Amino acid sequence: MRKGNKLILVAALLAATVSVFADDLIFRGTISGEMLDFKGLNETETDAVKKFKQTGVNPYNGNAEVIKKGESLFSTACSGCHGHLAEGKLGPALSDDYWTYPKNATDKGLFETIFGGAEGMMGPQRGRLTQDEMLQIMSWVRSIYQGDPDKAKWLNN
Repeated sequence: MRKGNKLILVAALLAATVSVFADDLIFRGTISGEMLDFKGLNETETDAVKKFKQTGVNPYNGNAEVIKKGESLFSTACSGCHGHLAEGKLGPALSDDYWTYPKNATDKGLFETIFGGAEGMMGPQRGRLTQDEMLQIMSWVRSIYQGDPDKAKWLNN
């Protein structure tokens, strides 16, 4: 094996090892693909946010108390574009199994889109909503899902 190939192999193995032992997942913008910037936020990360950043799974899914809070947050922050029942309006519906961005079928992907924004009128919610509020809204969106359960990746983790 040539020296250049050995260096590439060693670098790849090192990168894989580091990623396996990293505490947090890497979150990327839906449009840019760049890493999301969590620095400088005026909030304290809750235990739920910390757990989510390690697993990519929303710990609030199925929590009736949080789902109710998520519904209230959705109605003030999101319903103007997505409709009061997430049926779609200016923005797409969120209760069926069609996702404009297929990665939104996962909790990690949906969070990345909410936090970092999407194309069109969906601006980043970074700094407008706390990360915990985003997870609460996501739990409500997941609770009203009316699509095929096999397509609900957050149910099949």
